[in-house]
Amino acid sequence: MEHARQRHEGRSGKVIAFKHVLCPVDFSDTSARALTYATAFAAWYEAQLTVLHVATTFNEPLAVEEAPRAPYPGSRDDVIARLRRSIEQAGATALDARPLAQEGRASELIVNCAAAMKADLLVMGTHGLSGFHRMLLGSVTEKVVRTATCPLLTVPPAVPATTPRPILFKKILCPIDYSPSALKALEYALELGRQANGCVTVLHVLEYMDPEESLEPSVFDPCREAALESRRRRQHLIDHARERLRTQLGGESRTWCEIEEVVAINRAYKEILQRAAAWDADLIVMGAQGSGGIELMLYGSNTHHVVRAATCPVLTVRA
Repeated sequence: MEHARQRHEGRSGKVIAFKHVLCPVDFSDTSARALTYATAFAAWYEAQLTVLHVATTFNEPLAVEEAPRAPYPGSRDDVIARLRRSIEQAGATALDARPLAQEGRASELIVNCAAAMKADLLVMGTHGLSGFHRMLLGSVTEKVVRTATCPLLTVPPAVPATTPRPILFKKILCPIDYSPSALKALEYALELGRQANGCVTVLHVLEYMDPEESLEPSVFDPCREAALESRRRRQHLIDHARERLRTQLGGESRTWCEIEEVVAINRAYKEILQRAAAWDADLIVMGAQGSGGIELMLYGSNTHHVVRAATCPVLTVRA
């Protein structure tokens, strides 16, 4: 890390360096994968690592009807002992990782703990569930995506159970819509790409345009002139989007990483997921809230679609 720090300080004077990593776990296989990533991050950035488990209660209920929905976790000491075993299995013992057991509502406590300890990175697993109940009820991770103020790395079940150290993301996909969160995410993506000598693909998606509209209208089409005018307007929008992307990235150094600029026509989350899968991306970096505002937060933003379905880790960043 010291080598990377010296190298990039000479370039811009600003380096992303995580100092305190918080990894909430529920002792599932997915959270074990997240802890592996958190351990690798903490080792690479020489950061403090705290491993948190939130239980509904540590006290045995007095009556059956008062029992929590989640299985009774045992005493706080039992949970701490289990956290220590998880830390050892993840190879984090040498990092002096701190086990922490709390009681209450998981999503609220995770966000509050992150703020109280000034964590600058949260690492959580996603369970890869789908369907109506997932959309209706959400998950702890998705609630944290909506409310956490620090960057959140979500790790899906599809990633390998072990990850190399140091952890470097060679192929990073960064979709942007020019919202404040997306531009902040772009800073993270470019810096992580430079630290890995990797490639960052910056993607802007034009939504609500028909991908088939670019076909040449037939000479026998009675609406040919209108179709040609529509095609010209469409090409103007594409050219404008490409120029805006070039302007946004024009001042960025390409010494330590390759930067690719892509404009696509599709639903944004579909394009992000398809491109990440086709490219075998190591990481997606995107804003926690897009330019659509509160409506997207209520009805499902592109970020939440990507976090639910991505097969690689996703780093969400808030402005």
